Amino acid sequence: MPPGVYCPVDFWAKEENQTILVDFLLPTGIYLNFPVSRNASLGNIKKLLWQRAQQEPLFHILGAPSSYVFTCINQTAEQQELEDEQRRLCDIQPFLPVLRLVAREGDRAEKLLNSQISLLINRGLHDFDSLNDAEVNDFRTKMRQFCEHVASCRQQLTWESWMESNFPLQLEPSTTLFTKPLFSKSIMINVKFENSEETFTLQVSPRDLPISVIQLALRKKSNVSGQRCPVGPGEYTLQINGMLEYIYGNYPLCQFKVSGRHKPPPLPTKKPHLCSLWSLEKPFCFHLSFGYNVNADEGLKLLVYCGLYHGNELLCKTVASAEVNASSEPQWQQKLEFEINVCDLPRMTRLSLALYAVDKSKKGKSTKKKSKKDYPIAWVNTMLFDYKDMLKCGQYSLCMWSSFPDEKAELLNPMGTVQCNPNTESAATLVINFMNMSDYPVYYPSLDKILELGRLGEVSNPTQDERQQLQEIVERKGQAELYEHEKELVWKLRHEIRERHPEALPKLLLTTKWNKHEDVAQMVYLLQTWPELPVLTALELLDFNYPDRYVGSFTMTCLRKLTNEELCQYLLQLVQVLKYESYLDCELTTFLLERALIHRKIGHFLFWHLRSEMHVPAVALRFGLILEAYCRGSNYHMKVLIKQGEALSKLKGLNDFVRSSVQKTNKAQAKEAMHMCMRQETYLEPLSHLYSPLDPNLILTDVCVELCTFMESKMKPLWIVYNNELFGGNRVGIIFKNGDDLRQDMLTLQMIRLMDVLWKKEGLDLRVTPYGCLSTGDKTGLIEVVMRSDTIANIQRNKSNMAATAAFNKDALLNWLKSKNPGEALEQAIEEFTLSCAGYCVATYVLGIGDRHSDNIMIRESGQLFHIDFGHFLGNFKTKFGFNRERVPFILTYDFVHVIQQGKTSNSEKFERFREYCEKAYMILRCHGALFLNLFALMKAAGLPELTCSKDIQYLKDSLALGKSDEEALKHFRVKFNEALRESWKTKVNWFAHTVSKDNRQ
Repeated sequence: MPPGVYCPVDFWAKEENQTILVDFLLPTGIYLNFPVSRNASLGNIKKLLWQRAQQEPLFHILGAPSSYVFTCINQTAEQQELEDEQRRLCDIQPFLPVLRLVAREGDRAEKLLNSQISLLINRGLHDFDSLNDAEVNDFRTKMRQFCEHVASCRQQLTWESWMESNFPLQLEPSTTLFTKPLFSKSIMINVKFENSEETFTLQVSPRDLPISVIQLALRKKSNVSGQRCPVGPGEYTLQINGMLEYIYGNYPLCQFKVSGRHKPPPLPTKKPHLCSLWSLEKPFCFHLSFGYNVNADEGLKLLVYCGLYHGNELLCKTVASAEVNASSEPQWQQKLEFEINVCDLPRMTRLSLALYAVDKSKKGKSTKKKSKKDYPIAWVNTMLFDYKDMLKCGQYSLCMWSSFPDEKAELLNPMGTVQCNPNTESAATLVINFMNMSDYPVYYPSLDKILELGRLGEVSNPTQDERQQLQEIVERKGQAELYEHEKELVWKLRHEIRERHPEALPKLLLTTKWNKHEDVAQMVYLLQTWPELPVLTALELLDFNYPDRYVGSFTMTCLRKLTNEELCQYLLQLVQVLKYESYLDCELTTFLLERALIHRKIGHFLFWHLRSEMHVPAVALRFGLILEAYCRGSNYHMKVLIKQGEALSKLKGLNDFVRSSVQKTNKAQAKEAMHMCMRQETYLEPLSHLYSPLDPNLILTDVCVELCTFMESKMKPLWIVYNNELFGGNRVGIIFKNGDDLRQDMLTLQMIRLMDVLWKKEGLDLRVTPYGCLSTGDKTGLIEVVMRSDTIANIQRNKSNMAATAAFNKDALLNWLKSKNPGEALEQAIEEFTLSCAGYCVATYVLGIGDRHSDNIMIRESGQLFHIDFGHFLGNFKTKFGFNRERVPFILTYDFVHVIQQGKTSNSEKFERFREYCEKAYMILRCHGALFLNLFALMKAAGLPELTCSKDIQYLKDSLALGKSDEEALKHFRVKFNEALRESWKTKVNWFAHTVSKDNRQ
């Protein structure tokens, strides 16, 4: 190993066979100290400890080794039970080399599973237990039962169906797993009562389950025993082992268990008195009590702004509290009343609060609006109804969040989470009291009551003029705001919209007066008979603007038609939409879990999309609970994911080691040290023979250590190469990044992949390369290496005599393609280049991709051009000294044109064909403009720095010319195309500056 370089980074990552002196504490109070191999498993260490303990006092009072488990203090200073005895000591890495042996309590298998899940999702399940939260507990119980049920169904799949769900073909069939007619056959059910030997068989239709089974079983028991069954059907529970969709036809006999306990008839009791929300025609109010942990300068005043929201719609005027002197524990003791009656509060109302400091020395007269003299301190949101539909009452302590959204013009942050800040010790906190609005608990009316009121709505007969106005509103492209008279017309003609324009449902929902319960009831009533929308249209209804649960239920009905491939395509957005959900238990969560547990690829990416944000406090609880449920329903896949997690952990440690090495020595020596480290068994074993996180259908077999390296950029990304016999003998490469947020790259590549799908549907294959990219944690992730390719910068540099003039060498690209594609193959390579160049010209223009230089545009040896590194999009171009460095709509340089024209300046026919490709590709995307707007809108919850609000999506509307006719839009694109070609010399100058700057850095 080169001098000055040390292999990783703490005493757990030393030489493979090195022993470590470990202290052992036995349950008998005996202390032992002896060396063990750092590579030894806990099981082997326990055997060795048992041999040593036999020579010690009090050994005879110890039980069997299996009755005990090791505990340690882990790296986060918490005590951890080490149930998985196959794990090695070097992988556990306790804070100190001290292992304590304690008696095992409870179900060993359950504790082992809990330990593995905690390790995998990076959060201890005991955290969920310690919350003592009724909603959390109910959700965990429900999801556990649901996932275990789906898992039991999966076990009854035929071999072919199991293979399809775990290892689907790349071209999947259009049919789903649920293709058999549901009610085609009756099934035979074997029924057995608890504490009884008698069994009997029932024949029922699947449509009758489960209630009729209980009734038939009890009737049968009464007939068999000759006695009337003392317990009614409602007091029995039915456990269904097996999924009906898979049972009938293939599995005619299924075990059912009807259990109940005999008890005397209950005494008549009074039903609890409840109060309907709609009966309370008085203003809503709450009591603002006090705050604590507030950090504000002396001399300032503190006040709280309050607003009631339904989605982004403000239900009534905001209310401001009185101003009080700044202190760590400000006191208000004030009743705050809103201009809305309790009866008109919609079910999904959320109360948004924001704490502000006011500089009284500069404060103007108005306190109703924020001015530059108001300084935001913290915000918090909470729902007015609990998860059981009851209006909240009593005292609540709301721990606030200190980071405000970028839309500075807004007082409040209704789109933020309704979860309180888990940092209860230091977060600013408001204590409020929801006052009793009635002598009895207040509930939100049931669906039956809502529909009963909704039936009373009037149906208007539109005039011809009104129909024409409605047609114009419906056909309006984009998400333009409607005028008040247009909103009134849309609401008036809501039945006409249902019959003739059902796709305009989002516009109708935005015109609904959600602060009038009569209008809400009419909208819900209308929704019951609304025609199902196409999947891509229904995606818009997932937006934060549509929080109503009946709208959500309708949306999920539409989305259930998503094929597995389509669901994978939009999974990134669906996971982000979970952040908009107000309660843990929602139909979207159940839908995603159900599909994930049946289809392995969906489960894989659902897991990593959730796992990658477990470090975010606002979503850690929700995402952690969903991950727990998925793991419980997919034990086999969990083992695969654990292996992937171990590999990523090793890559992170290796990356830290490489960064440290580079600071102490040169690149060659650091690379040699990296190889020595990778050859250790503790690295080689976790990194080999695992399913690729980038593609769950691909197994990464043997690491080709000699070809592994690290890249020159600041964070020293790792370049890992695999010899892969299962992949046609070709090598596979992945890049591990630590320190860069890959979520924006993921979104951009998803959009390019979607564009490719849309183009191919129209018969246009533009040979784009949407390579794999996956965020796996806090600024960590993986990128697929596109093998047999190089950057334009390297090609120009290698084909030029002087590095400084490389950017101006127009023959470099063509000569490189000739060298890789001799003879007749060259024409096909140029065609590949032409098609792919057209695809990326259009894609980068529409998405507003910035920071385009010769190091992030690459070419494959087959001729396909593609872009990488998407750190800037939606028109966020780089500037230097106040000037825009990128002054062209997209990259179309003369050396690109030189290749397209096959090196002949007179070959204008080839260039015109390229122009036609671009125009056709652009017009196809424009037809699907609403889909791109919706998908970007759903990503606002992701917190990407360049996509935080609706204004950021304006670039897409402009680039796709959504406010113009097709002829005007095509003319608009032609102007941009000519501008890109005319101004391409500026791109060359920019590339020259980039090359010189890079050479100077090196």
